[in-house]
Amino acid sequence: MHKGIKVLGLASLSLLMLVLGGVGGVAITEARLHTTGSTALDVPANAQGSFQLMEQAWNMIDQNYVDQASIDPQTLSYAAISGMVNALGDTGHSRFLTPEMRSQEQNAIQGKFSGIGAEVQMKDGHVVIVAPLDGSPAQKAGVLPGDVVIKVDGEDVTGQPLEQVVTKILGKAGTQVTLTLQDPNTGQQREVTITRAEITIHNVTWQMLPGTHVAHLRISVFSQGVTQDLKQALGEIKAGGATAIVLDLRNDPGGLLDEAIGVTSQFLTSGDVLLEKDAQGNVIHVPVKSGALAPDLPMVVLINQGTASAAEIVSGALQDAGRAQLVGETTFGTGTVLQDFPLADGSSMLLATQEWLTPKGRVIWHQGIEPGQVVALPTGVLPLTPEGERQMTDSDLKSSQDAQLLEGLNLLTQRLRPRATVR
Repeated sequence: MHKGIKVLGLASLSLLMLVLGGVGGVAITEARLHTTGSTALDVPANAQGSFQLMEQAWNMIDQNYVDQASIDPQTLSYAAISGMVNALGDTGHSRFLTPEMRSQEQNAIQGKFSGIGAEVQMKDGHVVIVAPLDGSPAQKAGVLPGDVVIKVDGEDVTGQPLEQVVTKILGKAGTQVTLTLQDPNTGQQREVTITRAEITIHNVTWQMLPGTHVAHLRISVFSQGVTQDLKQALGEIKAGGATAIVLDLRNDPGGLLDEAIGVTSQFLTSGDVLLEKDAQGNVIHVPVKSGALAPDLPMVVLINQGTASAAEIVSGALQDAGRAQLVGETTFGTGTVLQDFPLADGSSMLLATQEWLTPKGRVIWHQGIEPGQVVALPTGVLPLTPEGERQMTDSDLKSSQDAQLLEGLNLLTQRLRPRATVR
């Protein structure tokens, strides 16, 4: 069975939707570790010395740290586990989840949650916004991909573990949180106040681009049911007389592997969606499923640095098959399939157990997928969405600053333009 893959995406992005909750779980009541000479813990033989070192550090903190009230066994334990997972180097993908973070991951896959609606990841000691979700409170408040979270409600969170920062941002729908954000390019800081809300993710949206017969088809996240949503949208697109598709995967943090396979299979009739490589180097081919609804409609795919995980699988497969040109910027660079390993108190570790490659064997992990047509958006410009285009005119579209979408449309227009016959 294929396991779900996710982000912060961010990616794989740590697909942390910043949803309702508070740190809970079963508290670890013992203030000290007892590993030396103990048979209660199953410690690998080659790690005995390391466990004793951790015991020594824990007990030194417990006995000597001046602020005794701040010594919380659960906090220390979670920080230690996070540190171990982060030391693996699978930044933003393999990660530790508190019980609440694990619950919100599951809620996000179902497509409903409460929060500000943004994916985040830890990068260089900072919590970074991968992307706000379409129509989310975060997007409406002006949160941008790449923004660095400096403060939460005035408290400096620089260097704090991801789960601690996420917990500070969590809260009930209708309540507010103020984030101090830093632009990664200019270093300028700004404050945004966001009202948390109940959020329903719309997996698939589409709109015929004004003045054209080209459908702008957006997949915002690969949560459960996205393939069925796509099938319905493709039926409507074809019935509406579309002659081409712009598939928009920008700022899509990914999601479920099976949904990536299902989505890719709507545009291809043969070949592989991806290759899976395990820890022993064994490679498994994951083929396209039958029943494609749009194998022949001309298309381009829009990608950017917020495109991750399942969205990269789809992009790589369509590019390798020569099915679509990719336009935009190099993707995030997720390349591992995650498996959930539950821990005793309801927390868990998401660990990479397989690496995925494009059908032609290209490595995506930490490298990303490069578009054939490199186009960047002007600073501060957000991508257009199908919802935002419903009230636009042809002139509005042409004067927009979404250079990636306009380039994709231009490529399709050139491809569809009738060619003169030389006699």
